[in-house]
Amino acid sequence: MAEAIYVGGLLVATPLLDDPNFRRSVVLILEHDLDGGTLGVVLNRPSDISVTQVLPVWDPLVTGPSVLFEGGPVQTDSALALAAVPSGEEPLGWRRLHAGTPAVSRLGTVDLDAPPEILQGEIAQMRIFAGYAGWTSGQLESEIAEGAWYVVDSEVGDTFHGDPGSLWRHVLRRQPGELAFVATCPDDPTMN
Repeated sequence: MAEAIYVGGLLVATPLLDDPNFRRSVVLILEHDLDGGTLGVVLNRPSDISVTQVLPVWDPLVTGPSVLFEGGPVQTDSALALAAVPSGEEPLGWRRLHAGTPAVSRLGTVDLDAPPEILQGEIAQMRIFAGYAGWTSGQLESEIAEGAWYVVDSEVGDTFHGDPGSLWRHVLRRQPGELAFVATCPDDPTMN
């Protein structure tokens, strides 16, 4: 299992991580800089707030469920959108993630201040996240060393997984060796 943190990789919370912000979360890394820290979004936390309540003009472009996702505990009053493009083109209002992995090669952020019409027909899938997860330089590496996170490769379907509630188990199940068994860990380990 790779421990290297990289843009496009996933952080999967280990059963030891009981911080309510990240318990059983799957975080897609959007930025990683050895000096500046790491930024990502939690992929598997749909909220009860519909996109139409906060950003109604973007609702027609959002991939279901059509709700805001809780991207993390930082700047929860701001929104960040991720979208996949069907081709290698870079449409206006969309910025590619700087990742070398094929799984996220067509993934980028959306400028939510841009008119949605310019992206109509240009993007294949989109989700909007309220807030993000952030770590200062060295902080995430320390958490990984303490056993809070697994660092694994992402796959194409992870960002827009149809059943976000099952994503944690889904990602762990496909891992090699003993890590796949972690997916069977009960929600409350004391009930084991």
